[in-house]
Amino acid sequence: MTTTLLWFGLIILVAAIGMGVHLIRKRNVAGWFSAWLRQDWRTPVPAGTTRHLLFCFVDHYEPAWGKPDHARECARVARWREDLPRLCANHRDADGRPPVHSFFYPEEEYRPEHLDSLVELCRLGLGEIEIHLHHDGDTEAALREKLSRFTELLASRHDALPRDPQSGQPRWAFIHGNWALDNSHPDGRHCGVNNELIVLREEGCYADFTFPAAPDPCQPRTINRIYYAKDDPQRPKSHDTGERVRVGGQAHGDLMIIQGPLGLRWNSRKFGIFPRIENSDLRTVCGPTPDRIDAWVRTGIHVHGRPEWIVVKVHTHGAEDCDMDTLLGAPMDAAYTHLETRYNDGRDWKLHYVSARETYNIIKAAEAGLEGDPGQYRDYCIARPRYGNVTPAAS
Repeated sequence: MTTTLLWFGLIILVAAIGMGVHLIRKRNVAGWFSAWLRQDWRTPVPAGTTRHLLFCFVDHYEPAWGKPDHARECARVARWREDLPRLCANHRDADGRPPVHSFFYPEEEYRPEHLDSLVELCRLGLGEIEIHLHHDGDTEAALREKLSRFTELLASRHDALPRDPQSGQPRWAFIHGNWALDNSHPDGRHCGVNNELIVLREEGCYADFTFPAAPDPCQPRTINRIYYAKDDPQRPKSHDTGERVRVGGQAHGDLMIIQGPLGLRWNSRKFGIFPRIENSDLRTVCGPTPDRIDAWVRTGIHVHGRPEWIVVKVHTHGAEDCDMDTLLGAPMDAAYTHLETRYNDGRDWKLHYVSARETYNIIKAAEAGLEGDPGQYRDYCIARPRYGNVTPAAS
């Protein structure tokens, strides 16, 4: 009987190991797991120091997701225009600011009426607009044309992007469609441009907010960091590694990469055994629960040398119908309440709701060695768009 039990236990162990290996391969964990094991992005905060939590919510905002008719697209945008102000009405951070949502809008889905509705939210201080792009088999010239045309359209027709005060070029943040920044998909899909980081920088992009992408194979090896990537025009995925942004440092390479938390969800296990991936994605099937929020904060993403300024960047696909009740309803309301209750006592913690642009500005302020309350650096180097009443240009 004892021998039988031993053999049975051995079979179960071998099966579990085999299943674990299968999941690691299927979920593309191997590329970043060793980096996660090192846990070397954390730095202790001296006792008695007030910690500042920068909460940045970015959205791959795609009203045309699933190719609906125009009426459905409009209904999706209208839901955000109507419900986001209600959601944010009773929530404020340490600076008296409401939550702010960064809408990364896809170039290929442009409709002026959708942008006009989002601009109304921006005027209320509840959002900012940035650039999203899905493309495949592209060329450098075609990519430059898309970015130049679309960003100028957002700046001139909608007053939704700031301009460089010297050159007049629109400035903006970026999220790559299908995660394939710098032609990083192993099958060569969803991009095509090996020097994409250079193109983005030269066309006015100041930072990328695409990652984490796990379990997608485009996920870079570098995780839980804010870093500069140097483009190799002859090779894809130049952002796989890079130099960490640090206090007293300077811009290095071609583009800043601002990542959200990536790790393992020990409280959520597949088959009750294997922890699921924590990729800071918010939707109905993985809501903004207190345990997830606390885990994001514990990850401790920061500019090296300024560990008391903790960046939590989370993402969603906010125009998908199945997730709007979560993102605009009770679950997100409870999440903001948890943030304001747990991380905004004014002594141990101060909470700051920040846009993608404001996050970049505060990172640059930290890099420059500035100290104190990060909320004062929201407009440090990239100005807030005016979102004024602009006379529409001819279509």
